[in-house]
Amino acid sequence: ERKSTINQARGCSPLIDDRFDLTLECIKRFYNNKSNPLQDTLDRYKRFFQLFDTFQGYVEFFLLEDLVNDKGEIKFYLPFDNFQSPPEFTNKEEYILYKNKVMHFIKFRNRRIDDYIRES
Repeated sequence: ERKSTINQARGCSPLIDDRFDLTLECIKRFYNNKSNPLQDTLDRYKRFFQLFDTFQGYVEFFLLEDLVNDKGEIKFYLPFDNFQSPPEFTNKEEYILYKNKVMHFIKFRNRRIDDYIRES
């Protein structure tokens, strides 16, 4: 229907601004039937998300455990205000903190992927 894909929607949403932690929060809310900034787009992909049954199933399939704590809460890169405002950097230090947390996630997810490949 020429509507946005998930990647297009998250990249163009001013409340997500292509941040993966915020996207994952939207996906978690989708599984919990809670509204989120990507609701319309995620609803179009409902059959895809049903493949994983639950948010935990989605996280485990895509090896995203390093971005979710033991309670199933997202480990946000920066303080989260419940989608009340655009996720903008207020200073250089905040940007550096964000980049460091993104790199940390990438490093640990890459290790998780390597471990998965070795165990398969």
